[in-house]
Order: sequence, then C-alpha cells, then structure tokens
Amino acid sequence: MTKIRIHKKNNGSMVLLTGGANPALGQEIAKLLGIRTGNVTLGRFPEGEIQVQIHDNIRGKDVFIIQPTCTPPNESLMELLILIDAARRASAKRITAVLPFFGYARQDRKDRPRVPITAKLVANLIVSAGANRVLTVDLHAGQIQGFFDIPVDHLYSIAVLGAYFKKKKLKNLVVVSPDVGGIKMARGYAKLFGCDLAVVDKRRESASTTHVMHIIGSVAGKNVVLLDDLISTGGSIVEAAKALKAHGAKDIYACIVHPVLAGSAIERIKNSPIKELIVTNSIPLTKEKRISKITQLSIAPLLADAIWRIHNDVSIFRVDHMPYGGIKDSGLGREGVKYAMLDMMEPRILVKSF
Repeated sequence: MTKIRIHKKNNGSMVLLTGGANPALGQEIAKLLGIRTGNVTLGRFPEGEIQVQIHDNIRGKDVFIIQPTCTPPNESLMELLILIDAARRASAKRITAVLPFFGYARQDRKDRPRVPITAKLVANLIVSAGANRVLTVDLHAGQIQGFFDIPVDHLYSIAVLGAYFKKKKLKNLVVVSPDVGGIKMARGYAKLFGCDLAVVDKRRESASTTHVMHIIGSVAGKNVVLLDDLISTGGSIVEAAKALKAHGAKDIYACIVHPVLAGSAIERIKNSPIKELIVTNSIPLTKEKRISKITQLSIAPLLADAIWRIHNDVSIFRVDHMPYGGIKDSGLGREGVKYAMLDMMEPRILVKSF
C-alpha cells in the first residue's frame, strides 16, 4: 500500500467534511492525514427535510466532502448536494466531492425507450451544486467520468484488494468475470496475479435475476476469484458461484468493491458455495451484514493519498490507477499516455497491388 505523505505546512488550509453515509471512513481518512474532520451538524426539519450547518470557518479553504451515495441513495445524494451548496456559500476556495461509491451509476445509457440516463443527471446535480472536482472509486462504467464538466479523479481499489489476495498465496488460481462487461477489470487482476482468466456467460432476466448459460474458460480443479465492482441482491454472484462449482471449481472467493448488499443478499451469501466475500468499506456494513463469510478492507489509505495529492497540486497518477487499460493487452505495466493510445489502436496490414 502506498505510504501517505503528510503535508507538514498545511496550516489548516485543508478541510474534511463528512456526511452521514459513511462517517467512519471519513474519520479514518482524517487520521491518516493528521487532521480532524470538520464540525458539521446534520439534522432534519419536522417534515423530514435535510438540515445542514458547517460550524467551522472554511472561507478560502480547500474543502473535501466525503459522502458515498449509498443506501438510502436518495437521502445520501441530497445530503451531499446540500453540503456542497453550504460549502460554496461559505466561500470555500475549492470543493472536491469525494464519492467512495457513486450511486445511480448503473443507469448510464438509454438502453430502452423512454428511460433516463440517471448517472448523467446526478453528475449535473453535483456540478450545479458547486463542486469543483470529483474523487471516486471504481465507477460502474468508466465513461461516467465524461458526464462531468469538472475534473474527475477515478481511483481503482486493485491496490487494496489485489494485495489481500497476493498475501493469501493461493495456488492454481483463475480470475473469473461474472459477465462479459467485466472482462477488462478481471484481466487487470489476472495480470496482477499471473493467472488465467475465465468468463461467465449469463442472461439477465430482471434487475435481480440472472441465468448462467456457459462458462468460458477452464475452472475445473482451480481456486476461483470471482470479481465484480458491486454486489446488490447477490443473485448474479451466487448463480455464477453455483455454476463454477458445478464445473469443478475448488474454493470460490468473491471479490467485490462496493457492498450494496440489498434485499436478501446476506441470506444468499450465507447459503452459497462462496468461501469468502471480500469487499471494501466504500459502503459501511451494518451489524446484520457483518457475517463470518464477509471480509471488509479499508480504502482509506487510497483516498487519503489522493486527497493529499489533490490538495498539494501533485499528480494523482499512480501505476495502479489505470490497471484495466484499453481494449487489448492492457493492465499493470502498460500505464500512461503511450500505452493508452496504443491500446485504442488496431494494427492493420495494408497490401497494395502494383
């Protein structure tokens, strides 16, 4: 894990504010940076409207507001927007919205008639509220960065999750993507572990129901890391795990960045062939979700390092920030502008007749 360098001459110019969605993560980030979180009152008016007051003087300060838009998503989002507006009206010099989890990201395109592109709507709201910059982790779709008209720093949790699995030193390993859309992410991890890659070919019947059609790749007799960016009801991951077990997989580890864990997800995980579910603390786990099968890792060092870099105008680029790369031979060891351009090019041979 990257070491956090504390800026000794901060002089109080950096301010961390946390909403009510994940205050524990905000406190952990503040501790790593050697500062305290700002004094904020979050309340409700009698009819349920959100009330916010920032008690510290933040005029001319570099303000970072830490608030994932997780369950309940509408309330978390409104709280974030109101905090941004309060900071803007308090004359903050710069406001960075830190979203460890960006909700509404699954609605990133118009895939049916008369449906919204809610990810773009949320991006517009954050910008309109007064944010100058966004810092987020493992977006559901990378193109959401382009929905913002302000700079977006997109971090990847492979530095945290990948390190955990490397310490396990699992033998005969294969990384599995639960669908075709997650191949880039899975390829980055497979390259890090130096192992094979497999894909689950599934058909989605509804938002919470999927049907596995095929397993593309060899999993028989191998330990599996089943990889995805988020787990909601757990239907897709559990069905994929069952299919992998039926195809002869040994131990199955599910590695998920954002633990939404809605509905009956916990019961599904308990009764599934998944040996261990590894998640990050981008979303807090309530007491009933802290079961023995679930291991939660902290991304506070990752976010603290990025906040330090933004505050001190240091490049946010690190070798583990773009592990998934482009469309072909991407991943660790192929970072930067040169390889980004090469990955987006298709080699062709032109034969000319004379």
